[in-house]
Amino acid sequence: MHAHKGDHLTVHGRTVGQPERDAEIVEVMGSDGEPPYRVRFTDGHETVMSPGPDSVVHEREEPDKPERKSGF
Repeated sequence: MHAHKGDHLTVHGRTVGQPERDAEIVEVMGSDGEPPYRVRFTDGHETVMSPGPDSVVHEREEPDKPERKSGF
């Protein structure tokens, strides 16, 4: 698993009825984008975690870049 500061992490529920949790990666503490990560959940709670197989990293979306105008 690789991540960068600003990416988002989704932790899927492990049991029926347990909701997904979303967090922002605020610090990558491992080398070369590897865990552990310091994350901030949507409720403001921060923790250090090494996500397991029930987690997915979503790359942060870059702001829209202006389109290049062609000379044609």
